[in-house]
Amino acid sequence: MHDRPKRLRRIAPLLRRNGSGTEAEGWPLTAAEQRRIVRKMRALRRIAMVLLWTCLAIPVQAVLIVSPGRPKVDFARFYWATVARLLGVRVRVIGARVHPGAMEGDGKRPVLFVSNHSSWLDIPVLGGRLPACFVSKDEVGTWPVIRTIARLGRTVYVSRNRRRTAEEAALMRGRLADGDNILLFPEGTSSDGSRVLPFRSAFFAIADAPTPDAPRPIIQPVSIVYDRMGWLPTERATRTVFAWYGDMNLAAHFWYLAQLRGMRATVLLHTPIDPAHYPSRKALAQAVWKAVADGAAALRQNRPAHPLAPEPVLEEDDGSEPAFA
Repeated sequence: MHDRPKRLRRIAPLLRRNGSGTEAEGWPLTAAEQRRIVRKMRALRRIAMVLLWTCLAIPVQAVLIVSPGRPKVDFARFYWATVARLLGVRVRVIGARVHPGAMEGDGKRPVLFVSNHSSWLDIPVLGGRLPACFVSKDEVGTWPVIRTIARLGRTVYVSRNRRRTAEEAALMRGRLADGDNILLFPEGTSSDGSRVLPFRSAFFAIADAPTPDAPRPIIQPVSIVYDRMGWLPTERATRTVFAWYGDMNLAAHFWYLAQLRGMRATVLLHTPIDPAHYPSRKALAQAVWKAVADGAAALRQNRPAHPLAPEPVLEEDDGSEPAFA
């Protein structure tokens, strides 16, 4: 600790610049400048560690993905959990994860995890806790580096073309039939973190049985909220720091979050349900949305949260709105 000022003095010319791009004059650095430099050093260290870990993990997963068995699933969880840890995000889990075959029914039924979505950070947080393949919009498959990681994670890509809904649902049902679990974000986009957007019923086509005799997947609703920053509870103003939505730049958002300390994400795992108990996709989507939204609202308000059991709802719109905090 005593040599920090000396280290800061050595690297200050590299990190301290004025508007013209030349080195700023003057020493000592102010306290605010020292804090900025420390944050940048923290971000550089974290980004370098994530990149190194990814480079080491890619060849391992490339071998596992063509091998039989579950090692590719377990290693993917280990990879994402390590990424979250390297980024300085502590993850708290409330509730128990359902296991295939845990509910009544013949055979081991796969699990469809359904979660709210507010940030790219949801991927390492949830990916490190849930043994499932992600469903992502097809444009992610064109992003450099990200597409390689997504491919090794066996991500399922979907478009926003209604004409391809049936085809893509069949692809996901095929994954479930092969024994994979799937993690779904049925809002269709990321939000600002202040609410859970209504779930699109079309996403729940995957819960339909491909044949009358085929088992339908178990559905477990999941709420995720970023409730600590700087070790203090987040509020409406600070909660949006974690959100990545609209036309926000991914690299800039990654750089900003990598500078922060004391971050925590809470994952609330709700009571699993059987989609066969709901009369339609719309009723199923509404019931799952209500559990996820209510759980997220409790977490945002820093109230004691516990797993909720979704209940059947009427098909007609009951006029309810997404929960705010």
